Amino acid sequence: MALSYEEKLALIRINSFSFLRADWLGRLLEIFSSPCEILKQKPERLSEEGKISLETASKFLETASRLDAEAELEKTDKVNGKIYFKGEEGYPEELLSIKEPPLVLYVRGVLPAENSANAAMVGTRKITPYGRRTASKLAEDLALAGVILVSGLARGVDTAVHSAAVRNGKPTLALIGTGIGRCYPAENRELARGILDAGGAIISELPFDAPPLAQHFPRRNRLIAGLSKLVVVVEGEVKSGALITAKMALEQGIDVLAVPGPIDSPQSAGTNKLIKEGAGMVLSAADIIDCLPLNLKLGLNTKKLYNEEKPPLEELSGPELSVVEAIGSGSVSTDDLALALNMPISELSGVLFSLEVSGVISCADGKYSRRKF
Repeated sequence: MALSYEEKLALIRINSFSFLRADWLGRLLEIFSSPCEILKQKPERLSEEGKISLETASKFLETASRLDAEAELEKTDKVNGKIYFKGEEGYPEELLSIKEPPLVLYVRGVLPAENSANAAMVGTRKITPYGRRTASKLAEDLALAGVILVSGLARGVDTAVHSAAVRNGKPTLALIGTGIGRCYPAENRELARGILDAGGAIISELPFDAPPLAQHFPRRNRLIAGLSKLVVVVEGEVKSGALITAKMALEQGIDVLAVPGPIDSPQSAGTNKLIKEGAGMVLSAADIIDCLPLNLKLGLNTKKLYNEEKPPLEELSGPELSVVEAIGSGSVSTDDLALALNMPISELSGVLFSLEVSGVISCADGKYSRRKF
């Protein structure tokens, strides 16, 4: 449903109140029908009808009235950005299913197409040399394979992840805890420009000039998880923002993977704990790609990643090669292969039989995997 210009301005003002909860807004919209009507009410009525405290209602209306919504549009336009509104065209579909979808989304750069292979990589700001090497290597391999990396533009692991994508001219998404009119930390200004030049995007739900307040970052983490098909934690203490992102991902039904680290390193305590509790262990970029939905994995360039595990494939037929690439380094059932490849079971069975006889693949517990040579 298209919003009027006045409704958009009202939503921008409402969105400026960072303590707004989705259930409050839903209740208020149900009662008053439109965002414009909400802002016309007295604090007493909002408190009574919306079941919120008078103090909260007063602060909400005061904050909303202070924001110049038209200036928000103008400043965003000056940096070639755009504001997307929940429910309208261009707003990421993935965010509609998360807890408390943002009312508006400020974006500089280009959002990826729907059903793109997005993977979040997050971790500590107190990165170790091991964490830097690992994050950079994994991120580079994933970016070159066609995975769009999602992170938070913070110091440490986030910076290593975005930098690897930018060095290779690949898009990456930065979800930030400030407005898009700021860069935090300041030393990442050049990296932020590189993200835009490489076809990526800088994204925030906060007003254009919002500062880096502590309460902004946990809420930002739910967007990192929401825009990703899975979340990889590289390094992080047991109580860290990276593990908050992992928790939010699990709550949204998103797979969480973790990179193991030295047992005497505080920065690996969180990732080791995640693995102990059942998170997938990451030893290579192939481990991450194997956890992506099969239909997304088929569109990636994974040949380099899997070279060490596959025999020469020059003599395979087109259908045989498609099946081998779809299997990757994981284990896949016949039904999943047929669905991903859009191949009739009768035809697929013949291809699988030929590959098994020739020793390219093997079958165990009804799932096919590539034979190790």
